[in-house]
Amino acid sequence: MQPKGWELLQPLMLLILIASIGITGYMIVEDFRFVEALYMTVITITTAGFTEVRPLSDDGRIFTVCMLILSWITLAWAITRIIQHIINGEINKYFKFRKLMNAVNKLNNHVIICGFGRNGQQAARTLGLHNQQFVVIEKRHELVPKMGEEHNHVLFIHGDATDDDVLKKAGIDRASALISSLPVDADNVFIVLSARSLNIKIRIISRASEHSSAQKLKKAGADHVIMPDRIGGTHMATLVSKPDVIEFIDYISGEEGESIHIESVDYQQLPAPLHDCSLREIMDWKKTGVNCIGVRNGEGRFQINPPDELQIKSGMKVFVLGTRAQIEKMKGNID
Repeated sequence: MQPKGWELLQPLMLLILIASIGITGYMIVEDFRFVEALYMTVITITTAGFTEVRPLSDDGRIFTVCMLILSWITLAWAITRIIQHIINGEINKYFKFRKLMNAVNKLNNHVIICGFGRNGQQAARTLGLHNQQFVVIEKRHELVPKMGEEHNHVLFIHGDATDDDVLKKAGIDRASALISSLPVDADNVFIVLSARSLNIKIRIISRASEHSSAQKLKKAGADHVIMPDRIGGTHMATLVSKPDVIEFIDYISGEEGESIHIESVDYQQLPAPLHDCSLREIMDWKKTGVNCIGVRNGEGRFQINPPDELQIKSGMKVFVLGTRAQIEKMKGNID
Protein backbone atom coordinates (compact mmCIF):
# COMPACT_ATOMS: atom_id res chain seq x y z
CA MET A 1 0.00 0.00 0.00
CA GLN A 2 1.29 3.45 -0.85
CA PRO A 3 2.01 5.78 2.11
CA LYS A 4 -0.68 8.34 2.87
CA GLY A 5 0.12 12.02 3.15
CA TRP A 6 -1.77 12.15 6.47
CA GLU A 7 0.72 9.75 8.07
CA LEU A 8 3.59 12.04 7.12
CA LEU A 9 1.76 15.14 8.34
CA GLN A 10 0.83 13.71 11.75
CA PRO A 11 4.00 14.91 13.58
CA LEU A 12 3.61 18.43 12.16
CA MET A 13 -0.10 18.54 12.96
CA LEU A 14 0.57 17.44 16.56
CA LEU A 15 3.19 20.17 17.02
CA ILE A 16 0.71 22.75 15.71
CA LEU A 17 -1.87 21.41 18.18
CA ILE A 18 0.59 21.76 21.12
CA ALA A 19 1.45 25.30 20.01
CA SER A 20 -2.26 26.17 19.84
CA ILE A 21 -2.78 24.83 23.36
CA GLY A 22 0.20 26.88 24.60
CA ILE A 23 -0.97 30.13 23.01
CA THR A 24 -4.52 29.68 24.30
CA GLY A 25 -3.29 28.70 27.78
CA TYR A 26 -1.01 31.72 28.21
CA MET A 27 -3.71 34.06 26.98
CA ILE A 28 -6.18 32.66 29.56
CA VAL A 29 -3.88 31.97 32.53
CA GLU A 30 -1.58 35.01 32.27
CA ASP A 31 -3.82 37.33 30.22
CA PHE A 32 -1.06 37.69 27.61
CA ARG A 33 -1.64 39.30 24.25
CA PHE A 34 -1.46 36.92 21.23
CA VAL A 35 2.11 37.92 20.30
CA GLU A 36 3.25 37.52 23.93
CA ALA A 37 1.55 34.14 24.20
CA LEU A 38 3.11 33.04 20.88
CA TYR A 39 6.55 34.12 22.06
CA MET A 40 6.20 32.25 25.39
CA THR A 41 4.93 29.13 23.63
CA VAL A 42 7.83 29.06 21.16
CA ILE A 43 10.56 29.53 23.78
CA THR A 44 8.88 26.91 25.99
CA ILE A 45 8.52 24.27 23.25
CA THR A 46 12.03 24.87 21.89
CA THR A 47 13.54 25.34 25.41
CA ALA A 48 15.46 28.31 23.99
CA GLY A 49 15.79 29.89 27.45
CA PHE A 50 15.09 33.49 26.46
CA THR A 51 13.68 36.00 28.94
CA GLU A 52 10.02 35.64 29.84
CA VAL A 53 7.59 38.33 28.73
CA ARG A 54 6.99 39.17 32.36
CA PRO A 55 7.19 37.25 35.64
CA LEU A 56 4.75 34.35 35.70
CA SER A 57 2.21 33.63 38.38
CA ASP A 58 2.17 30.27 40.14
CA ASP A 59 -0.57 29.10 37.77
CA GLY A 60 1.54 30.27 34.85
CA ARG A 61 4.60 28.38 36.10
CA ILE A 62 2.58 25.18 36.58
CA PHE A 63 1.17 25.58 33.06
CA THR A 64 4.71 26.13 31.70
CA VAL A 65 5.93 22.95 33.41
CA CYS A 66 3.07 21.00 31.84
CA MET A 67 3.89 22.55 28.46
CA LEU A 68 7.56 21.56 28.78
CA ILE A 69 6.69 17.95 29.61
CA LEU A 70 4.06 17.73 26.86
CA SER A 71 6.31 19.36 24.25
CA TRP A 72 9.22 17.06 25.08
CA ILE A 73 7.00 13.98 24.69
CA THR A 74 5.59 15.36 21.44
CA LEU A 75 9.02 16.23 20.02
CA ALA A 76 10.39 12.81 20.94
CA TRP A 77 7.42 11.10 19.26
CA ALA A 78 7.62 13.35 16.17
CA ILE A 79 11.36 12.78 15.72
CA THR A 80 10.87 9.02 16.16
CA ARG A 81 8.12 8.98 13.50
CA ILE A 82 10.16 11.04 11.04
CA ILE A 83 13.22 8.82 11.50
CA GLN A 84 11.02 5.75 11.09
CA HIS A 85 9.63 7.08 7.81
CA ILE A 86 13.13 7.86 6.56
CA ILE A 87 14.48 4.43 7.54
CA ASN A 88 11.54 2.63 5.97
CA GLY A 89 11.77 4.77 2.84
CA GLU A 90 8.21 5.98 3.34
CA ILE A 91 9.01 9.57 2.42
CA ASN A 92 10.72 8.43 -0.76
CA LYS A 93 7.76 6.14 -1.55
CA TYR A 94 5.31 8.95 -0.90
CA PHE A 95 6.98 11.41 -3.27
CA LYS A 96 7.53 8.65 -5.82
CA PHE A 97 3.80 7.88 -5.65
CA ARG A 98 2.96 11.58 -6.02
CA LYS A 99 5.24 11.79 -9.05
CA LEU A 100 3.57 8.71 -10.53
CA MET A 101 0.08 10.10 -10.03
CA ASN A 102 1.08 13.45 -11.55
CA ALA A 103 2.34 11.58 -14.62
CA VAL A 104 -0.86 9.51 -14.85
CA ASN A 105 -3.04 12.61 -14.46
CA LYS A 106 -1.36 14.12 -17.52
CA LEU A 107 -2.30 11.14 -19.72
CA ASN A 108 -5.18 11.41 -22.16
CA ASN A 109 -6.52 8.84 -24.64
CA HIS A 110 -4.15 6.32 -23.11
CA VAL A 111 -4.49 2.56 -22.62
CA ILE A 112 -4.91 0.83 -19.25
CA ILE A 113 -3.38 -2.66 -18.96
CA CYS A 114 -4.79 -4.71 -16.08
CA GLY A 115 -2.30 -7.40 -15.09
CA PHE A 116 1.35 -7.60 -16.10
CA GLY A 117 1.74 -11.30 -16.80
CA ARG A 118 2.96 -12.66 -20.14
CA ASN A 119 0.00 -11.24 -22.08
CA GLY A 120 0.17 -7.89 -20.31
CA GLN A 121 3.90 -7.56 -20.94
CA GLN A 122 3.49 -8.37 -24.63
CA ALA A 123 0.68 -5.83 -24.92
CA ALA A 124 2.87 -3.20 -23.25
CA ARG A 125 5.78 -4.02 -25.55
CA THR A 126 3.63 -3.67 -28.67
CA LEU A 127 2.02 -0.44 -27.48
CA GLY A 128 5.49 0.95 -26.77
CA LEU A 129 6.58 0.15 -30.33
CA HIS A 130 3.60 2.12 -31.62
CA ASN A 131 4.30 5.08 -29.29
CA GLN A 132 0.99 4.58 -27.51
CA GLN A 133 0.79 5.90 -23.95
CA PHE A 134 -0.32 3.35 -21.36
CA VAL A 135 -0.43 2.65 -17.62
CA VAL A 136 -0.24 -0.78 -15.95
CA ILE A 137 -2.26 -1.92 -12.92
CA GLU A 138 -0.73 -4.83 -11.01
CA LYS A 139 -1.90 -6.10 -7.61
CA ARG A 140 0.99 -8.46 -6.81
CA HIS A 141 2.89 -6.27 -4.38
CA GLU A 142 6.10 -8.31 -4.49
CA LEU A 143 6.39 -7.90 -8.28
CA VAL A 144 5.91 -4.14 -8.55
CA PRO A 145 9.45 -3.10 -7.42
CA LYS A 146 11.02 -5.70 -9.72
CA MET A 147 8.87 -4.60 -12.65
CA GLY A 148 9.74 -0.97 -11.95
CA GLU A 149 13.45 -1.79 -12.26
CA GLU A 150 13.09 -3.88 -15.44
CA HIS A 151 10.58 -1.52 -17.09
CA ASN A 152 11.55 1.89 -15.72
CA HIS A 153 9.72 3.70 -18.53
CA VAL A 154 6.38 2.07 -17.66
CA LEU A 155 3.88 3.71 -15.30
CA PHE A 156 2.86 1.12 -12.68
CA ILE A 157 -0.02 1.47 -10.25
CA HIS A 158 -0.10 -1.08 -7.44
CA GLY A 159 -3.65 -2.14 -6.76
CA ASP A 160 -6.54 -4.42 -7.62
CA ALA A 161 -8.02 -3.54 -11.01
CA THR A 162 -11.41 -4.85 -9.85
CA ASP A 163 -11.53 -1.86 -7.49
CA ASP A 164 -13.23 1.19 -9.04
CA ASP A 165 -10.95 3.57 -7.13
CA VAL A 166 -7.85 1.97 -8.66
CA LEU A 167 -9.33 2.31 -12.16
CA LYS A 168 -10.06 5.97 -11.43
CA LYS A 169 -6.43 6.48 -10.35
CA ALA A 170 -5.39 5.06 -13.72
CA GLY A 171 -7.52 7.70 -15.47
CA ILE A 172 -10.32 5.42 -16.68
CA ASP A 173 -12.46 8.47 -17.51
CA ARG A 174 -9.79 9.78 -19.93
CA ALA A 175 -8.57 6.45 -21.35
CA SER A 176 -9.31 5.35 -24.90
CA ALA A 177 -8.92 1.61 -24.28
CA LEU A 178 -8.53 -0.99 -21.54
CA ILE A 179 -6.83 -4.39 -21.80
CA SER A 180 -7.81 -6.90 -19.12
CA SER A 181 -5.24 -9.71 -19.18
CA LEU A 182 -5.76 -11.37 -15.78
CA PRO A 183 -5.54 -15.19 -15.71
CA VAL A 184 -8.89 -15.60 -13.89
CA ASP A 185 -11.93 -15.10 -16.12
CA ALA A 186 -14.14 -14.00 -13.23
CA ASP A 187 -11.75 -11.14 -12.45
CA ASN A 188 -11.78 -10.08 -16.10
CA VAL A 189 -15.60 -10.05 -16.12
CA PHE A 190 -15.65 -7.86 -13.01
CA ILE A 191 -13.09 -5.45 -14.50
CA VAL A 192 -15.04 -5.19 -17.75
CA LEU A 193 -18.26 -4.41 -15.85
CA SER A 194 -16.53 -1.75 -13.75
CA ALA A 195 -14.73 -0.16 -16.70
CA ARG A 196 -17.86 0.00 -18.83
CA SER A 197 -19.81 1.65 -16.01
CA LEU A 198 -17.06 4.22 -15.45
CA ASN A 199 -16.50 5.04 -19.14
CA ILE A 200 -19.25 4.12 -21.58
CA LYS A 201 -17.12 5.01 -24.62
CA ILE A 202 -13.92 3.17 -23.73
CA ARG A 203 -12.80 0.30 -25.95
CA ILE A 204 -12.36 -2.87 -23.87
CA ILE A 205 -10.28 -5.90 -24.87
CA SER A 206 -10.31 -8.84 -22.47
CA ARG A 207 -8.56 -12.16 -22.20
CA ALA A 208 -10.57 -15.37 -21.69
CA SER A 209 -9.37 -18.85 -20.79
CA GLU A 210 -12.67 -20.70 -21.24
CA HIS A 211 -14.98 -20.50 -24.25
CA SER A 212 -17.99 -20.12 -21.94
CA SER A 213 -16.43 -16.99 -20.44
CA ALA A 214 -16.19 -15.25 -23.82
CA GLN A 215 -19.97 -14.72 -24.04
CA LYS A 216 -20.11 -13.47 -20.45
CA LEU A 217 -17.37 -10.95 -21.18
CA LYS A 218 -19.23 -9.75 -24.27
CA LYS A 219 -22.41 -9.31 -22.25
CA ALA A 220 -20.44 -7.48 -19.55
CA GLY A 221 -19.34 -4.90 -22.10
CA ALA A 222 -16.13 -6.16 -23.74
CA ASP A 223 -15.69 -5.06 -27.35
CA HIS A 224 -13.25 -7.88 -28.10
CA VAL A 225 -12.46 -11.14 -26.31
CA ILE A 226 -9.14 -12.86 -26.96
CA MET A 227 -8.42 -16.51 -26.14
CA PRO A 228 -4.60 -16.81 -26.17
CA ASP A 229 -4.50 -20.63 -26.17
CA ARG A 230 -6.89 -20.85 -29.11
CA ILE A 231 -5.06 -18.17 -31.07
CA GLY A 232 -1.71 -19.81 -30.31
CA GLY A 233 -2.90 -23.21 -31.57
CA THR A 234 -4.40 -21.70 -34.73
CA HIS A 235 -1.23 -19.73 -35.35
CA MET A 236 0.98 -22.82 -35.06
CA ALA A 237 -1.27 -24.86 -37.35
CA THR A 238 -1.34 -22.06 -39.94
CA LEU A 239 2.47 -21.92 -39.85
CA VAL A 240 2.36 -25.49 -41.19
CA SER A 241 -0.20 -24.84 -43.93
CA LYS A 242 0.76 -21.24 -44.88
CA PRO A 243 4.20 -20.56 -43.40
CA ASP A 244 5.26 -17.74 -45.73
CA VAL A 245 2.04 -15.78 -45.24
CA ILE A 246 2.19 -16.05 -41.44
CA GLU A 247 5.86 -15.14 -41.31
CA PHE A 248 5.14 -12.05 -43.42
CA ILE A 249 2.27 -11.01 -41.14
CA ASP A 250 4.46 -11.59 -38.07
CA TYR A 251 7.15 -9.42 -39.63
CA ILE A 252 4.96 -6.41 -40.35
CA SER A 253 3.14 -6.62 -37.00
CA GLY A 254 5.97 -7.74 -34.71
CA GLU A 255 9.14 -6.23 -33.29
CA GLU A 256 11.27 -6.88 -36.36
CA GLY A 257 8.89 -4.91 -38.52
CA GLU A 258 8.23 -2.02 -36.17
CA SER A 259 8.72 0.46 -39.04
CA ILE A 260 5.80 -1.08 -40.99
CA HIS A 261 2.24 -0.43 -39.88
CA ILE A 262 -1.25 -1.44 -40.89
CA GLU A 263 -3.61 1.31 -39.82
CA SER A 264 -7.19 2.37 -40.39
CA VAL A 265 -7.63 5.96 -41.53
CA ASP A 266 -11.05 7.40 -40.81
CA TYR A 267 -12.81 9.72 -43.25
CA GLN A 268 -12.53 12.55 -40.70
CA GLN A 269 -8.75 12.01 -40.46
CA LEU A 270 -8.26 12.67 -44.15
CA PRO A 271 -7.34 16.21 -45.23
CA ALA A 272 -10.36 18.27 -46.29
CA PRO A 273 -9.37 18.28 -50.01
CA LEU A 274 -9.65 14.47 -50.02
CA HIS A 275 -13.16 14.23 -48.59
CA ASP A 276 -15.58 12.43 -50.95
CA CYS A 277 -12.75 11.71 -53.39
CA SER A 278 -12.00 8.43 -55.13
CA LEU A 279 -9.56 5.95 -53.66
CA ARG A 280 -7.13 6.65 -56.52
CA GLU A 281 -7.05 10.38 -55.68
CA ILE A 282 -6.45 9.63 -52.00
CA MET A 283 -3.64 7.18 -52.69
CA ASP A 284 -1.98 9.54 -55.20
CA TRP A 285 -2.16 12.56 -52.88
CA LYS A 286 1.37 13.86 -52.27
CA LYS A 287 2.68 10.43 -53.36
CA THR A 288 3.01 9.29 -49.76
CA GLY A 289 3.80 5.69 -50.76
CA VAL A 290 1.09 4.00 -48.66
CA ASN A 291 -0.89 1.10 -50.10
CA CYS A 292 -4.60 0.52 -49.60
CA ILE A 293 -5.40 -3.06 -48.60
CA GLY A 294 -9.06 -2.66 -47.70
CA VAL A 295 -12.02 -0.40 -46.96
CA ARG A 296 -14.77 -0.51 -44.35
CA ASN A 297 -18.04 1.15 -45.28
CA GLY A 298 -20.43 2.99 -43.00
CA GLU A 299 -22.38 -0.22 -42.30
CA GLY A 300 -19.27 -2.00 -41.00
CA ARG A 301 -18.67 -4.27 -44.00
CA PHE A 302 -15.13 -4.86 -45.25
CA GLN A 303 -13.99 -4.80 -48.85
CA ILE A 304 -10.54 -6.23 -49.63
CA ASN A 305 -8.56 -4.71 -52.52
CA PRO A 306 -11.28 -2.18 -53.40
CA PRO A 307 -11.35 -0.63 -56.92
CA ASP A 308 -9.59 2.69 -57.48
CA GLU A 309 -12.89 4.30 -58.50
CA LEU A 310 -14.48 3.70 -55.08
CA GLN A 311 -15.58 6.99 -53.52
CA ILE A 312 -14.65 7.41 -49.86
CA LYS A 313 -17.58 9.00 -48.03
CA SER A 314 -18.35 9.99 -44.45
CA GLY A 315 -18.37 7.02 -42.04
CA MET A 316 -15.94 4.97 -44.11
CA LYS A 317 -12.42 3.87 -43.16
CA VAL A 318 -9.43 3.12 -45.38
CA PHE A 319 -6.95 0.44 -44.29
CA VAL A 320 -3.44 1.26 -45.43
CA LEU A 321 0.00 -0.34 -45.23
CA GLY A 322 3.11 1.82 -44.84
CA THR A 323 5.58 3.40 -42.48
CA ARG A 324 4.31 5.61 -39.66
CA ALA A 325 5.72 8.68 -41.42
CA GLN A 326 3.93 7.78 -44.66
CA ILE A 327 0.61 7.24 -42.88
CA GLU A 328 0.88 10.48 -40.92
CA LYS A 329 1.68 12.36 -44.13
CA MET A 330 -1.36 10.81 -45.80
CA LYS A 331 -3.57 12.06 -42.97
CA GLY A 332 -2.16 15.53 -43.49
CA ASN A 333 -0.37 15.70 -40.15
CA ILE A 334 2.95 16.31 -41.88
CA ASP A 335 3.37 18.68 -44.79
